[in-house]
Amino acid sequence: MGLTLLRHAAVAKQLQGTCLGWNDVSIEVALFEAFKVAKLKEKAFDIVISSDLLRCQQTLKKIGKSFTLNPSLREVKFNSEIEGKRFTEIEKLESYDKRYLESESSWHNYICKESQIDFTTRLKTFLNTLPKDKEILLCSHAGSIKVMMGILGQKEEQLNYLEYRRYEL
Repeated sequence: MGLTLLRHAAVAKQLQGTCLGWNDVSIEVALFEAFKVAKLKEKAFDIVISSDLLRCQQTLKKIGKSFTLNPSLREVKFNSEIEGKRFTEIEKLESYDKRYLESESSWHNYICKESQIDFTTRLKTFLNTLPKDKEILLCSHAGSIKVMMGILGQKEEQLNYLEYRRYEL
């Protein structure tokens, strides 16, 4: 069967481009582009699971899907001084050093409270619990989806709001 990874709908314009992480913000209903998920709305899924953060729950409700919640699908947890900030704000922090940008690992270690290993392990453990004989829809966040793509042996890519990818299990 298959696994479909869906990024939640857009948040308010002023929040786009910020490190939202575990901030529990709503989607911007006015920005909901139903045409992007029209095929998903019509498709029957055996299992639909959402991150427990509001923006994912609201997305699935707008699509008309019943779902269960799982906190394992949350975005990475950012450090408290980073959470909710844009890059232009981060680079003004006293703790910022441009050398953090030299590698993905050093950048992650600077901005995230959750290590790359812990983040990947959390998502890998979750994916390993999914049945292989069901059609599954997961609604999650850009960073989480990118990591799950890698775990599934796929090219890691950043999805836009309401974009999705389906993979055979």
